[in-house]
Amino acid sequence: MIRRLLWMRTENTYPYRNLATEEYLTMNVKDGECILYLWQNRHTVVIGKNQNCWKECKVSRLEEDGGYLVRRLSGGGAVFHDLGNLNFTFCVKAGDYDLNRQLDVILLAVRKLGMNAERTGRNDITVDRRKFSGNAFLRVGDQCYHHGTLMLNVNGADMAKYLNVDKKKLASKGVDSVRSRVASLIEFRPDITVEMMTEALVSSFSEVYGLPCEKFQDSSLPQNEIQKLTEKFESWEWKYGRKIPFEYEISDRFDWGDVQLQFHVNGGVIREINFYSDAMDQAAVSLFAESLTGCRYTEADMAAAIESVRIPENAAPAEIASAMKKDITDLIREKI
Repeated sequence: MIRRLLWMRTENTYPYRNLATEEYLTMNVKDGECILYLWQNRHTVVIGKNQNCWKECKVSRLEEDGGYLVRRLSGGGAVFHDLGNLNFTFCVKAGDYDLNRQLDVILLAVRKLGMNAERTGRNDITVDRRKFSGNAFLRVGDQCYHHGTLMLNVNGADMAKYLNVDKKKLASKGVDSVRSRVASLIEFRPDITVEMMTEALVSSFSEVYGLPCEKFQDSSLPQNEIQKLTEKFESWEWKYGRKIPFEYEISDRFDWGDVQLQFHVNGGVIREINFYSDAMDQAAVSLFAESLTGCRYTEADMAAAIESVRIPENAAPAEIASAMKKDITDLIREKI
């Protein structure tokens, strides 16, 4: 039975640290406690644990714009976070986990602000049948969390820019995100703020559970443990190295010939590549293919691999070799 409510809102907006804090709170919540953790990420795409990041978002574009790709512990689909979004997490032991009660906190908070929030489908909360909150869940042994988004005033152009991917040539065993009609709550309450939503959530948390809420600060948490978890979420292996096999194809026409590249990727590494071209200089084509095999599937690593290729004069004239390098590198930067 829940006997103690705690809540925290962090001012940190670095996503990897926020997920680290979430994991720490979840793994250390005590019997009879329920923690409400409120947090925001800046310029971030968050994907589910078993999703293919390249299928769900335009990774290169996101990172070029200074954004962050984050893989969370829970399942579910890809979401875009910016400072117009407020995230919530309920951390609780399995015996006290009550999804309906937890969702009632969110529903009541939004209703307190004058909007008729409703629960729809499996994991969504809507106003006027438009989704403003998606939810996901985690259980590890006896430790549980339920977290979700609250779209207050999210940049819809950025959301579409990063989450929309050409799926025609991308075949994957990863889990698709379900695309829904979405809305920010500012459309229904033009003066809404993060502070206003925070106050409503804390009030509703206390009201639904019938207990007072105790506030605590993230500075009270063991910073060395949080840092270790942050480094895990930051790591290339965690973000990109999941063993979700997929294939991707890019192609173009250049002065020196047609080119078609088919990448077979697993664990974030190009395991095999089919490099088709009608170029006269087939020896050079083979060298490019060899350089990409075993390369990490990132724009920077692939471009560096192409640039590192040394093409002998008997494989292609220097002028053609230089043009091939530039064109293939530009193609990778544009399409990956």
